[in-house]
Amino acid sequence: MLTAPIDPGAELASAVAEYRDGNDVGRLLERVRAVAAACAVDALIAAAEPFRELPEVAGPIYERVVASRPDDARALVILANAYWLSGRGPDVVGELASRAIAADPANRGAWHLWALSESVLRERVARWVQVAERFPEDELARANLADNAASLASTEGDRAALQIALRTYRALLHTARHPDQRAALEQAIGTLERWRL
Repeated sequence: MLTAPIDPGAELASAVAEYRDGNDVGRLLERVRAVAAACAVDALIAAAEPFRELPEVAGPIYERVVASRPDDARALVILANAYWLSGRGPDVVGELASRAIAADPANRGAWHLWALSESVLRERVARWVQVAERFPEDELARANLADNAASLASTEGDRAALQIALRTYRALLHTARHPDQRAALEQAIGTLERWRL
């Protein structure tokens, strides 16, 4: 008896709807893994797109995609992000991010996950410095650099980190356009300027 091929988009949408109604993550993972095993990689990528930020869907789908395309930087980044959001830990995320960087050195998402996954604060600041230098217009990278440098200055009394944080927050203030963003940056700068390390 022949069975009709499944529509991966419809099946994933149905699985997610069932999960949202019943909150049964085991059932969701079972259904997503069945779709991942039964469908071609290109169809999986298209079907998973609306659910890319849902790690319970993106994880199993992109495990299959990465197994099929181990040098696909975008797939590696999506899988690393799904793992990060589901709490899989910095080691596996950092390894996937490093593979994505090797596959496509211009992939900013890979660089962000590489920096984010460093568990040692001082080393994380050094990584954010590299990302901010590589992508000078990337305000999210610069904000992460400033935040991590401020944390390093606070926890370790590091004057150099304090200067990095101040310099980076001031540069962000220079380009900020939204009043709330400007106010938050001004407050952060004012607080850091009062620190005595």
